[in-house]
Amino acid sequence: MIDLSVLVVNWNTRDLLAQCVQSVYDTVGGVEFEVIVVDNGSTDGSQAMLRERFPAIHMIANEENAGFTRANNQAIGASRGRYVLLLNSDTIVQPGALEAMVRFADCHPEAGIIGCQLLNADLSLQLSWAQFPTFWSELWGCNVRKRRSTADALAYEVDWVGGACLLARREAIEQVGPLDEGFFMYSEEADWCFRMVKSGWKVYYLLGGQVVHLGGRSTQQVSDRMLVQLYQSKLRFFGKHYGPFSEGLLRASLILTSLAKGWGLALWSLLKKVKSPTGHPYGRYWMLASELWRGRRVTGSA
Repeated sequence: MIDLSVLVVNWNTRDLLAQCVQSVYDTVGGVEFEVIVVDNGSTDGSQAMLRERFPAIHMIANEENAGFTRANNQAIGASRGRYVLLLNSDTIVQPGALEAMVRFADCHPEAGIIGCQLLNADLSLQLSWAQFPTFWSELWGCNVRKRRSTADALAYEVDWVGGACLLARREAIEQVGPLDEGFFMYSEEADWCFRMVKSGWKVYYLLGGQVVHLGGRSTQQVSDRMLVQLYQSKLRFFGKHYGPFSEGLLRASLILTSLAKGWGLALWSLLKKVKSPTGHPYGRYWMLASELWRGRRVTGSA
């Protein structure tokens, strides 16, 4: 087996994808690696670019958008590395990051999942870890972040890390299973970490490696649908791990909150005779409430 399988899922982010893959080749150092790109039916020439610029990579070409989770599982199934790295197409790997993650994993056999420092485009720190969600954190839209100290000063133990750059150990995947494809997009990494921790593995946030994450470039193209998917995934997480009562309570609370926001913005717009201060029509919140009431999941092409 090789050291590392770098898995990249792409949907119509050709130029960002090229930048991401190039950064892997430029910074991987002494790690024996492979790159697997799963293209989710892109129409922007992404596949042609990969064949021309990176002929050595393994490309899996889907005819339609299979979603982030299923596409990553396709790549995991085709991978050969002792570790697999989920890497967003809108990231730029910084020098030494991949070596640092592999080296830390080798020294900590209890680590099932490792995340690294994510940076914004201006190189400021992007928060990419948190505690597992609770009813109040989801209702108020705030992530609680408490870290647990470790003997290694290079990292600390956390509940879950973001999937933009997430390294998973092969043995841990074989024990707990791959990503849950019931999550089309969002919350799949929290669910994976939850299952890892429940099975006795640890999740670490590594301070010694950095990756620039530009953030949300593909999902911005379908923001309304992805907003619905975001909350449906949160609800699925609650139902799966906290039970149907917790899921139902959160669903009802989110519906009421969305309706209140919609009516509040509608009243504000009527009084001021201007559009919503958020830049989005107030009807968006009514749409969200309606979809949450129906309980439909967003699947298929995004």
